[in-house]
Amino acid sequence: MTRVLFICGKNRCRSPTAEVVIGRLPGVQADSAGVRKDADVVVSREQVAWAELVVLMENRYRKPLQNLVGNALRDCRIVSVDIRDDYEFMDDALVALLLERIPPLLR
Repeated sequence: MTRVLFICGKNRCRSPTAEVVIGRLPGVQADSAGVRKDADVVVSREQVAWAELVVLMENRYRKPLQNLVGNALRDCRIVSVDIRDDYEFMDDALVALLLERIPPLLR
């Protein structure tokens, strides 16, 4: 089982969509969080410690993530999939992008 944590700013559209869509794939457990103080779920050290792979929706979240969880990132593989904040929750175009970009990272 691969444990994946998806990170965006407010945890309202992109990362929750990724959690649902990618979490349905066989052999994957998914969670999501945001790095902003007003995020629906603000990322925690526990979430990062749980994850084997941390997927940033945009690379600009790397520094805020580091500021929030510090050395908890030490053992995590972190990648960015460069999906801009142009989508609503479960938007068909977003789902298609996620299914294109995420599965190769799980291999």
